Amino acid sequence: MATYYAAVDMGASSGRLILGHMENGKMELEEIHRFENGMVKKDGELCWEFDRIFTEIVAGLKKCKEIGKIPVSMGVDTWGVDFVLLDKEDKVLGNTVGYRDHRTEGMDEEVYKFIPVEELYARTGIQKAIYNTIYQLMAVKTKHPEYLEKAETLLHVPDYFHFLLTGQKTCEYTEATTGQMVNAETKDWDYEIIDKLGYPRRIFQKLIMPGTVVGHLTEELQKEVGFDLEVVAPHDTGSAVLAVPANDDDFIYISSGTWSLMGIERKTPDCSAKSCELNFTNEGGYEGRFRYIKNIMGLWMIQSVRHEVNDKYSFAEICAMAEEAKDFPSRVNANDECFLSPENMTEEVKDYCRRTGQKVPETMGEIATVIYTSLAECYAKTAKELEEITGRTYSRIHVVGGGSNAGYLNELTAKATGKEVHAGPGEATAIGNITAQMLKAGDFKSVEEARTTIHESFGIKIYK
Repeated sequence: MATYYAAVDMGASSGRLILGHMENGKMELEEIHRFENGMVKKDGELCWEFDRIFTEIVAGLKKCKEIGKIPVSMGVDTWGVDFVLLDKEDKVLGNTVGYRDHRTEGMDEEVYKFIPVEELYARTGIQKAIYNTIYQLMAVKTKHPEYLEKAETLLHVPDYFHFLLTGQKTCEYTEATTGQMVNAETKDWDYEIIDKLGYPRRIFQKLIMPGTVVGHLTEELQKEVGFDLEVVAPHDTGSAVLAVPANDDDFIYISSGTWSLMGIERKTPDCSAKSCELNFTNEGGYEGRFRYIKNIMGLWMIQSVRHEVNDKYSFAEICAMAEEAKDFPSRVNANDECFLSPENMTEEVKDYCRRTGQKVPETMGEIATVIYTSLAECYAKTAKELEEITGRTYSRIHVVGGGSNAGYLNELTAKATGKEVHAGPGEATAIGNITAQMLKAGDFKSVEEARTTIHESFGIKIYK
């Protein structure tokens, strides 16, 4: 009998439950359940539907039982920064607001009244992004101080799902680092920052490392799904990086999905002024490593443009149209905040070109080529900065995650960076999530062994 591990991999546009097991020395994946995800407007705020998502997770577990493939453990990975506040009855306070909501506008200035931006970076090593937990909490404190007064617990999104599954309240370390309140040296909450900002200490849970067992399913859930399992804490980008199929350190990776997270693995953080100026971030990784990365807008722009024509084209078709329009000259700054949450992405791209005195794209192909080429140029600039700050040259780029399937973007990236691009695996996050569970179970003896298996199990495409 095979031993199955379940990864609930939650992206910003969809979620799924994937089973993984070993067969003839290779890792095999099987998608059991898939569901839609996205932010919805509620009381004028952009919110996540966590109740609905949780019922989908439970539905996925029930399907495992139906097909007779019962996992021994599971982990839920999601994006970073977002959280829920629970009162003493464990009820959610307020709306489950998402990071694209505009409530954080101006909150950076509020935070810097208590702690200067340079000091914040020197202590946490986390890049400034207006949606980080630290600014979202300031928005809560400013607009709904009563929530903070009543709050007993802060749980980031995966921690909240783990709580619903097990009844245990934990905070997974790599996820917590995205919020900009964890000290890069001590790898624990920076309570001095928390105190200065007037956030109640009691809401911050003890941090646990990825791969830690959170607990078992609650009795209620065991009855509902028909079995029990262990819940193990993973992290999404940490998982994707764990799944990079390489054991040397001569590469830069891009975890490519709604966001492109581009960087390297390091043993120690770089919290220098130069690193701050270049806006790199030191997020926690497996085995105490650091993911030294830059958050780049990623395929969110293409996803949005596709939604605006009611998804009538596949991503492959959009790539083909972009290639046909490849000589279109205009470019946008993919990291400009105007693209974070516009009313209409297509119009925002046109408007950006208009404002900057460039030729305005009209067709789907032209808009797509502007986005893809701008992304590739952003990758090239980031690669240069990484090489400048580390004082070394990297020979290749590993693209993992859903975006590794965007062939045209990979070609552009190889051309713009002058480096070989190794694309795949596409399901990197789920693979990393499962790998974390298998490492914990002792199925792999080391990260190196796991990465060798991943390389042998999944097809990698190389772009020269």
